Amino acid sequence: MWYRIWKFNWLSVFFPNVYWQGANKNAIYLTFDDGPNPIVTPQVLDLLEEYKVHATFFCVGENIEKHPELYSRIIASGHLIGNHTHNHDNGWRTKANTYINSVERTQAITNSRFFRPPYGKINLKSINKIKALGNKIVFWSWLSRDYDSTLSNSQILKASLKIKGGDILVFHDNEKTKDRIIPLLKNIVPALLSKNLTFRTLENL
Repeated sequence: MWYRIWKFNWLSVFFPNVYWQGANKNAIYLTFDDGPNPIVTPQVLDLLEEYKVHATFFCVGENIEKHPELYSRIIASGHLIGNHTHNHDNGWRTKANTYINSVERTQAITNSRFFRPPYGKINLKSINKIKALGNKIVFWSWLSRDYDSTLSNSQILKASLKIKGGDILVFHDNEKTKDRIIPLLKNIVPALLSKNLTFRTLENL
């Protein structure tokens, strides 16, 4: 039951021309959405450094502007930056031109060619425009749901047992995950390393 909830995303049926998994089946692609956050992101960076693991951070433009020193630390630590719009825009509720402007504004800050739509919500018109800008649009094959307060850590950890090589994992370095992100990562990261899986950024997608 839990495996199906975390692994299947119906959007993949409608949007096959974006990235849902990585090509290397011996690798895990760890990603974080919504930061940088002054409380959560430093803890995540410390933990990744401890395990010598690199990840991709899909950053919100306005958060980069609020916390430029933290953004610089992400880059200095060897992690890859992705674009998560400037205002964490909902692609189903935001006008197409406004949405694309938000993407371009953050692209100008990050110079990143990797994009993930907030909430996983985007329409086909925006997909085509964003790809025309030279971006790779990245979804996921395993969603941690670390933001969901109705789920316990044990439920999320149970679901993580189904993670396999090639999976793109999504966690969040935001306010909602501040009390659980580190305990989850402390269980999941070493468990995957023990399976002889390597962690790669999306640069190696």
